[in-house]
Amino acid sequence: MSLYRKFVVGLALPALLAGAFATAPAEAQNYKSEYKISTVVGVPFPWGLSAQRWADLVKERTNGRINMKVYPGAQLVAGDQTKEFTAMRQGIIDMAVGSTINWSPQVPELNLFSLPFLMPDHAAIDAITQGEPGKKLFEIIASKDIVPLAWGENGFRELTNSKREVRKPEDLKGLKIRVVGSPLFNDTFTALGANPTQMSWADAQPALSTGAVDGQENPLSIFTVAKLHTVGQKYVTLWHYVADPLIFSVNKQVWESFTPEDQEIVRQAAIEAGKYGIEVARKGVTPEDPSQLEEIKKLGVTISELTPEELKAFQDATKPVYEKWKARIGVELVEAAEKAVANRGK
Repeated sequence: MSLYRKFVVGLALPALLAGAFATAPAEAQNYKSEYKISTVVGVPFPWGLSAQRWADLVKERTNGRINMKVYPGAQLVAGDQTKEFTAMRQGIIDMAVGSTINWSPQVPELNLFSLPFLMPDHAAIDAITQGEPGKKLFEIIASKDIVPLAWGENGFRELTNSKREVRKPEDLKGLKIRVVGSPLFNDTFTALGANPTQMSWADAQPALSTGAVDGQENPLSIFTVAKLHTVGQKYVTLWHYVADPLIFSVNKQVWESFTPEDQEIVRQAAIEAGKYGIEVARKGVTPEDPSQLEEIKKLGVTISELTPEELKAFQDATKPVYEKWKARIGVELVEAAEKAVANRGK
């Protein structure tokens, strides 16, 4: 090689290498071709809609570098929704829009939202999730190799059954009620005189159809989309006894594999999707917009809206359960939540 050619190559090589390294962060990341998002229910439920919105926003804003796919029905854990958190810690699941109820066996502090009658309205939910208690819960989750990004919502869980109108605790006596796999739910319904029966949501609808269970408790969006009136659920009691916030989250190793820029995109998309999901979950079930309630009534379903006195009877009956689980969850955390609820709107 001539001295001239060596000179030219010597000048060009550093420039070529500089160009290659400049594009590496955007193009040469060791990203998976697909990231799996676990949910218990899919579209068209608010839960599934918000998860899909998260995936769509991320794909759009990363130009397809991060491709997220929703796997509903807890199919990534063979239908056992209470194993979702553990599976994400282990890397079996990349991401999830998870239920605080389903994750509570692994994160006991999340039982906070299942304390009976802690949160009387949507403002109370917001006061907890967006305040200091919500921050504390995210810190606890982050200590378990999961990166929490944003809050979503499944809604207040209302009671339905096929037997009779329920307006007082005595009306629940002997009713077989499907509940999720949480000891707190067992304690609550046992205190009310019911017969709680734990099963996954996948098993719940056939059980309602055959009469193996008499009732269930879930947000009204589940009632309408799943058409629970067709499986004998003729009576609805609006009691707002617990709520089920959702958490948008990512496995820690997956999160750390993203560039800081992509991390911010994923986080902001989760926040936006969470707000969207909350809006959808509350649509039609508020005093300002009772349209979903009216729709359910037209199906021939009896909706019972409890008076303050009737509601207090349920609160009194479950007070021992509340106090027992307050100690298990952590008195300091529960009292912070109680304070946030008491001060909401001030």
